Amino acid sequence: MENHQKLAEKLTILNGRGNGVLIRMNYIKKICADAKLRPSILTDKTMEPAIKYITKKFPNIDFRGTVQSLTSIQRQKSEVMEATTSYYDSFLDVIEFRDHVYELLNTIDASQCFFNIAINFDFTKSYLDLIITYTSVIVTLARIDEKKALVGMFNCAHEMTKGSSDPSYPRLSQMFVEYEHPWKKLTEEFGPHTKSVTAALLSLRMIYPRRNLPVEQWRSAQLLSLLNASATMLDPACCDTMACEYLSLDVIERWIVIGFLLCHSSLNSNPSSQELWKMALRSGLYVTIIRDELLNIHKVSEDLFDSIKGYGKRVADIKECRDHALANSGALHRERRHFLRGALKELVTVLEDEPGLLGPKALFVFMALSFSRDEVQWLVRHSENMPKIKTPEDYIDNQMAELLFHMEKLKGLIRKHHYVVQRYHIQYLAQFDALVLNDTIQNMHVCPEEESVLLSSFVSTLSVLSVKQVESKEEFDFRAVRLDWLRLQAYTSVNKAPLPIKDYPDLAKVMNMIQFHTKMVDATEELLRETSDVSILCFYPRLFEKMFCQNIDETTMKRYLMAFPSVCSSFHWCGHPLCPEEEEAIEKRSLRLCVTFLEQIAKQASTIMLEICAEQCNLNDQLLPKQFSEAISAARHRKQKKAVPKKGEVQKEKPGAESLRKDRTITTNMDKMHLMLTEICSSYSLCSNILVYEHTIVPTEFLSSHLEARLSEIIVRMAHYNQSTQEIARPSELVAGVRSYAASLQTLPNYVNVDVVRLLKSVLLQQTQPLDSRGAPTITNLYTNWYLESLLRLASNSLVVHCPAMQCFVNQISDNDPAFQAEEFSDISELRALAELLGAYGLKFLSENLMWHITSQISELKKLVVENMDVLVQMRNNFEEVEEMANLKRRLTGGDSLLKRMTIIGVILSFRSMAQDCLKEVLEKHCPFLMGPIECLKDCVSPDTDIKVTLSVFEMASAAGMSCDVDPALVSAIRSMQTDNMSIEEEYKLSCLLLVFIAVSLPNLALDPNSCYSREHGGHNNNIHCLALAINQVASAMLTVQNKNIEQHLKEFLLLASSALLQMGQNVESKNRESIYLLLHMVNSHHCH
Repeated sequence: MENHQKLAEKLTILNGRGNGVLIRMNYIKKICADAKLRPSILTDKTMEPAIKYITKKFPNIDFRGTVQSLTSIQRQKSEVMEATTSYYDSFLDVIEFRDHVYELLNTIDASQCFFNIAINFDFTKSYLDLIITYTSVIVTLARIDEKKALVGMFNCAHEMTKGSSDPSYPRLSQMFVEYEHPWKKLTEEFGPHTKSVTAALLSLRMIYPRRNLPVEQWRSAQLLSLLNASATMLDPACCDTMACEYLSLDVIERWIVIGFLLCHSSLNSNPSSQELWKMALRSGLYVTIIRDELLNIHKVSEDLFDSIKGYGKRVADIKECRDHALANSGALHRERRHFLRGALKELVTVLEDEPGLLGPKALFVFMALSFSRDEVQWLVRHSENMPKIKTPEDYIDNQMAELLFHMEKLKGLIRKHHYVVQRYHIQYLAQFDALVLNDTIQNMHVCPEEESVLLSSFVSTLSVLSVKQVESKEEFDFRAVRLDWLRLQAYTSVNKAPLPIKDYPDLAKVMNMIQFHTKMVDATEELLRETSDVSILCFYPRLFEKMFCQNIDETTMKRYLMAFPSVCSSFHWCGHPLCPEEEEAIEKRSLRLCVTFLEQIAKQASTIMLEICAEQCNLNDQLLPKQFSEAISAARHRKQKKAVPKKGEVQKEKPGAESLRKDRTITTNMDKMHLMLTEICSSYSLCSNILVYEHTIVPTEFLSSHLEARLSEIIVRMAHYNQSTQEIARPSELVAGVRSYAASLQTLPNYVNVDVVRLLKSVLLQQTQPLDSRGAPTITNLYTNWYLESLLRLASNSLVVHCPAMQCFVNQISDNDPAFQAEEFSDISELRALAELLGAYGLKFLSENLMWHITSQISELKKLVVENMDVLVQMRNNFEEVEEMANLKRRLTGGDSLLKRMTIIGVILSFRSMAQDCLKEVLEKHCPFLMGPIECLKDCVSPDTDIKVTLSVFEMASAAGMSCDVDPALVSAIRSMQTDNMSIEEEYKLSCLLLVFIAVSLPNLALDPNSCYSREHGGHNNNIHCLALAINQVASAMLTVQNKNIEQHLKEFLLLASSALLQMGQNVESKNRESIYLLLHMVNSHHCH
């Protein structure tokens, strides 16, 4: 044991290091080949002459001569060194790795080590892995076209800076030259190692054929089935070659193909080698070097053997194997994937129902994962490089989602029930494995002291294990045991070992089984990575997305779609500490793919759900009152003889007819949509969240987000707003549509765990704002524009009349057909519906827009007052002198305009008042517990209360739809009109004179024939009854801003108005005097002070 030369340790370290160097070489190749990622030193135009010169003269470059081409490097030598140092060091790592591999392989040959994958599994696997890793490094290095330029530029800059070449440059450049044709050089290097390599490969004869069986034999053996022998269901799954059962088929084929390429002499001398080699060549067209770097096995083999004398038969064998692979491998692997889908589905179903079986049948899980992973990898590397064959469908799998889904399910079961697996195997190790190992040691004829100590330590370590350790959640770590077993394999595999492992296969069998059981306790995650790593998909993003698109179109695959984003969570496994630069790119790609898939799934799920909602909305629309006009018309004539339907005329179906079916097997469109919704929502059951690097992604949030965006668009679309024709849906119809959608969406939690209440709250709350979260206009915006631009504009021109008696607006009788019926948009039921839709926030926005129009009118009123200021001052002081007042009134200008603008203000305020009343009713229905306290607080306000407190309370009450003595919104709007150019006293004077102007102008209204009072409407035909509200509200607001006594000034107004109206009685031409007297009464009754 003293002369074991640490073979186990060296193999372990070199394999880890080799993987890092290989990934590093692959990274350099990729960035040098990508125009966007190429090192800036290679894309610099000024460097082109130097790069061409170095590449041409490599490796013998005259750095010291006055070569014109190298002047660009001379100028930027420090930048060149800095840019190329990391690449130079990476290439030096290859030399260092090669030296260590040479040394170790020579040591192993000198020790005449024994290799058998079924006995010393770890030792043999590590040996073959090292050979393949080393070969892959060299082949990848040879594929880097820019390696000479990078190394040459570094050395040139080094010599220009330090006066001498880098000491490692001669060896590095020599290596590049030697490996120009890597396979030829590699076969020369491995000639002395042919015996060891061939022995290791031939040990695969019992493993590889068993793993590479046709699917018919899998079916006949009921592979992976737990139900085929129910009597032995609880028996532990074990065999003589535990680790070989889940060994990657891709890895085995890579060992065989590359191994026999390196040591090809045994192919001519050993029929077993030839048979194994042919079997591997028939299984496919490519093997993986690293990630998406592939080896075309037939082409490389044929090119190599063509150049070697005496290998004509082998070339013929290669061609025959290639033809066989082209003809049969695609169909073979397609059938395997089909079988595995069913087998994994059964396995998942049984283990979900009985997770306790994960203990004895854990091996089945890892075998299933390994077989499935092999098929995924085979399809990926062959689909991307699909050969020209008659059956390309063999290389396209539109059911890949199901296989990936069941793989993710199995991984999830192992993680979820790790306690079950751990508890079972702790007992197995302590109560069975330790005893069997002890008996095996006792039955050994020869057991040297040092080996005996090591074996005894295994027994003692296992014997002390107990279930209590699992129950107390103690951390287990059996890495030392596994490493000692690898060391023991190395000690006992060398020639003339005191305890030759080949003579004690039972010991190897027991220890290999123990190794698997220890991994079940402390390394299940590592084993999951080993058996289910499909991170190769990260390096085939185009193919991965194409697979997803093929699967999403299949109805039966929708329930498995979540596997695609879930797979992205394992992409972090493909990174390596020796190449940290690529971590960020892999992370971004993983996130992009995951998010893209989730977006597509959510988009399709939301589309289906909203189509169901739309269909349900159409059905509900058939029950609206407007749909029954024909039925009502027919009912009026029911005594008449029923008319016989005309030939070819289709009678209109009554609502509910769609629910009548003669045969349940006949599926309707709704049935199909519900089926699709059930299928696609089932995929969300795979996982509640996905962890991609340090990002936690919640799939259902994508669905909520899509539903939110689409629902917002649909609600706006249901408003049917047409800006050019000023058409819009009635609020009550939109409310009915929204309620129908909401009711349908409430069924979504039956399919998937989505918070529909939160979703609806978010959408409807956004609709109460002018713009939603994406900046699109909402129904608040649309209805605000429509009521201002259509209804109130017509009301301002007296084409629409405000009717206090009916609490709505109605169209004036005219010869022209109205664009809409005003009462259909302004009666109590419609304004209540508007309040339901817009809510307090939306009506506040509507109110703000109304106030903007009011303030624009007030600005014009002030201008009229300023024009007539002198006359108005005199009229205010002489209102009792009739003749003087008559003379002064004749000097007034703009009286009609003043009344027209005040009427417009009154119409706007009347509409606002109606909307506020409806809002109050809606809020009292929805939140009476909130309205009560607000009303009590409003009632507590008295004239003595501080004006700021009063306005604050009124603002809150107004937001809740309550009417207030002073309109806080109007106060705020008028206050915002004040400018620095005019003092408070001047503003106050204007307010007083405005009231005077209105009072003395009221008699003018009697001359208008439209000023007659309509008892039916409860108002005047030209909307002048709205003046009463306008006068009171505007006066109260203006005087509140100026902190003056409202009651006093309104009394003054009534005095002036009464005097003017009395004087109007002397004018025989005045008409509608009684209507104007009623107006004065209305002003008085509206006055709340």
